[in-house]
Amino acid sequence: MIKKNNWKAWIYLSPVIILMAVFIFYPLFSTIGIAFLKDYNYLTQTSKGFTWENFGMVLGLVGKDAEGNSIWGFGQSIVNGVGVSYNTYVIRYAIPNTLIIVFVTVPISTVIALLISVGLNSIPWLKKSLQVIFFVPYVTNAIAVGMVFAVLFDYQGIINFVLNDMGHPWIDQGASQTRAMFALCVYIIWQALPFKILIFLSGLAGIDKQYYDAAKIDAASRWNTLTKITVPLLSPQILYVLITSFIGAFKEYTSVVGLIGGPGTSPGSKNMYTVVYYIYDTIGNNQVQYGAAAAVLLFIVILLFTAAQFWISKKRVYY
Repeated sequence: MIKKNNWKAWIYLSPVIILMAVFIFYPLFSTIGIAFLKDYNYLTQTSKGFTWENFGMVLGLVGKDAEGNSIWGFGQSIVNGVGVSYNTYVIRYAIPNTLIIVFVTVPISTVIALLISVGLNSIPWLKKSLQVIFFVPYVTNAIAVGMVFAVLFDYQGIINFVLNDMGHPWIDQGASQTRAMFALCVYIIWQALPFKILIFLSGLAGIDKQYYDAAKIDAASRWNTLTKITVPLLSPQILYVLITSFIGAFKEYTSVVGLIGGPGTSPGSKNMYTVVYYIYDTIGNNQVQYGAAAAVLLFIVILLFTAAQFWISKKRVYY
């Protein structure tokens, strides 16, 4: 009976399979293919054959001479007596900025969200009202929020007024990379809190109250209760939040657009360059093969990083 009805299951699944094939699998394999094509032309769908140079161009290992020839020179300005120019945006800006976003915003926002969730859970009479307040940023348009933060971090904005630092830009022309990334990280952390708070609150609702009652009988401190009961029992939710947050941080782009309006639209835009920012920038400049190569490299990094998280979680997550 089960074998006879298999065709029905495939019929029910067919719409989803078709959509996944069109919008996920085809773009994925197409991007991987384009990443290995030399001088790919998106409009005519033509190229000059297979090459590894696209990955070298992205990583600043391949440069162009005056005649447009590709030369592997590993960042040297002169190779065999010939001047070579290299695209160093990825190495100098995109990779460092992306790593800062990943390893700064994700841990900080996760810890803050966890503490806020525990606090909300301890005051049930205000829980629903405060949930709505904290969840508002999640349903607010990211571009609109970015414009608000751009005003806050303007050289004459309220942040500089409070710091008594009027006239010194954070994200505009003349701003240092450190100040620009600080403004971007603050925005990302604030925007990331609502979703994480929602996940943690749902996890806290499923924890049996008898564990906390036993902790009160043993006169356990709040810190011990948090670290010995709450965090271990919330470990599945924490794992989920960390995995999704790290993936999202590696792909950060909308926050940059919200603050500076998109690739190349601000004089100080390179200070917030990320890997995905670079991908959109190259595609917009008709250099699809470089964007595809960067996308493949990013895909590999995210895949390895996620696999490492799952491996580490085997000893740290309690179901």
